[in-house]
Amino acid sequence: MWRKKAIQNMMAESNHELSSESREVGRAMVKSYNDESTRQLRLYFSLVMLTVFCWGASAEKNQLPLRAWYPYDSSQTPAYQLTYAHQCIAIFLAAVINICMDTVVTSLISLCRCRLKLLGLSLSSLCDGSDMADDGRLMAASDKMVGDRLRHCAVRHQAVLAQVTLLQTCFSTPILVQFGVSLIILCVTAYQLAFEANSLVRVVSMLGYLLTIVLQVFIYCYQGNKLVEESEAISTAAYESPWYACSIPVRRSLLIIMTRSNQAAKLSAGGFTELSLTCFMSIIKASYSFFTVLKQVEET
Repeated sequence: MWRKKAIQNMMAESNHELSSESREVGRAMVKSYNDESTRQLRLYFSLVMLTVFCWGASAEKNQLPLRAWYPYDSSQTPAYQLTYAHQCIAIFLAAVINICMDTVVTSLISLCRCRLKLLGLSLSSLCDGSDMADDGRLMAASDKMVGDRLRHCAVRHQAVLAQVTLLQTCFSTPILVQFGVSLIILCVTAYQLAFEANSLVRVVSMLGYLLTIVLQVFIYCYQGNKLVEESEAISTAAYESPWYACSIPVRRSLLIIMTRSNQAAKLSAGGFTELSLTCFMSIIKASYSFFTVLKQVEET
């Protein structure tokens, strides 16, 4: 909640830029990023709902899903049914809130990725509609137009990098805590799943929970990894433009953007590990290692 204003500003800034995109190719890019985020959200939500449903159905007869003390006899009708419904609804709402919080962060990263992709499109088409002289150089008026476009691109680039920095400031520590908790959950859930054979519904619930946590970590790492790739692609996009036809000042300005883009925009978990697919594999391997240790201790 204390970051509410910053988050709203980031969303408003990104939405303003994306909604003002008029190029057909650019609108297609925006739609593709929106579709990608929607698919991830639907898969995440489906796994969470499967887990919650199976968790509620795994309770034994006349037993509540969660052990809790109540100032009344919760084993009698209708107190049992009402308490059972209360616990299921509470877990459902907690799951939805967790989905929303994760989606906010990953969607903001996706917005930055989309803005970088549109920036790359603008740089690669920097000289579109310009007039060439007989010597293959831009006409003076066209060169000025390209220079103005390039300055606008530089402003947009700095704005995206500033937003990535703000994302790092707002969510770096929470992501680190979440990754640490997820590592423990993966290990413990896999350990419990290895010795659970009494109830098929409970096995499905635990398996759904395990996959949900894996997907949760994967989405963060995937978005962070793609952010790095697309920020590094800015340099390539700038090189694809007919820079050789521009004047020396325009070339220098373009070179500055290319040099700056060599330092990729990155997000990290508390400054310890970069959000990347390598980080995802490290978490999975660490969880499996702890699971193996626990299983060996149990067997001995």
